[in-house]
Amino acid sequence: MEHMMYTPVTLPVTNEYGYFEIRLESIGGLGANLCGKMLGELGALYLSLNSLSFSSYGSEKRGSPVKSYIRWSPASHPLRINSPVLQPHVLGIFHEGLIGTYPVLDGISADTKIVLNTPLSCDEAAEKYNIPTGTLYCLDALSIAMESRSRINMVMLGAITRACPFIPMDSIETLCKNTIGKKYPALIGANLQGLKMGYEKTAEKKIPDRTAYPSLAKETYIWGYKNAPIGGINTRPGSTVSNDLSPSREGYIPLFLQDRCINCGLCDSTCPDMVFQFAPGTYKGKEAMVNQGLDYRHCKGCLRCVDVCPTHALVKAEEKDYPDKPHSMPDQDLLPDSVRYQKTGANSWITSDSYLDEKRIDGGIV
Repeated sequence: MEHMMYTPVTLPVTNEYGYFEIRLESIGGLGANLCGKMLGELGALYLSLNSLSFSSYGSEKRGSPVKSYIRWSPASHPLRINSPVLQPHVLGIFHEGLIGTYPVLDGISADTKIVLNTPLSCDEAAEKYNIPTGTLYCLDALSIAMESRSRINMVMLGAITRACPFIPMDSIETLCKNTIGKKYPALIGANLQGLKMGYEKTAEKKIPDRTAYPSLAKETYIWGYKNAPIGGINTRPGSTVSNDLSPSREGYIPLFLQDRCINCGLCDSTCPDMVFQFAPGTYKGKEAMVNQGLDYRHCKGCLRCVDVCPTHALVKAEEKDYPDKPHSMPDQDLLPDSVRYQKTGANSWITSDSYLDEKRIDGGIV
């Protein structure tokens, strides 16, 4: 393992408790949890700071909401707080669709540096998402990750380093080598390239204060002992039925080439989200269950179906090349009339706070 010693850095700004705080907002599959762990390790081992990092997430699956928190303080100032970061100095948003569908901008101020994964320019993103204040750093982390054959979290780590000039770039590179190179030595070159490109291709713009800051995130509960379901059961558990999982894809989709399909059903057997649609039909002159296509709304892009297809009827393809998604078919079995899709977006999943979006009526929820 490569070790390097650095002169202790001076944090450019701290809050009332003497801490520099970072919050990462993401969805499962984009690597924010690992990114947060690496930033925590960076502070302790490479920047000579007191460092704390932890994450908040539900089921460990693609498409689930993820938050990661990092807190730094000078070596002479102990860390005494273990609560979530509510007013970050740096806010990393790993998918632009989170804005507007989830309160990811809560707690920002004029001093906050917002690192946003988006193909838009800083001006376009600030206007589209009505970002009220702070300094905005924009980069198309997905495209950069695909170009460098790295991962979105490594690209975002490079962009966060760009937003924090007190962090030496060589310390991040050493950290990356020690973290990834030890377990996946063959991937270290691509990830270092993604890290570097994320740093170099990040645009920056200071946002003039134009509206009131978003309110500070607060825990609110409208259900109590008088009106909660029996046993405290969540009547709308986390489910992929009414959720849009497409934002958890990393730029690739399984492209269905129907003329190659032999209707063996291996794709349907291996798919974790039942996206393939089989219906009675005719194959080679005989009645059979025929593969009609797949529901890309529920597809997380794991590409397990590509791995098991014996005839290469499913192939890995870049999503940007197929905006219309050939053979896309909504899953009728999973969507009876009583189930409604939530609004499409990166945070259209159902969470334990789903009741906040539902209307309570006599005897149930609609």
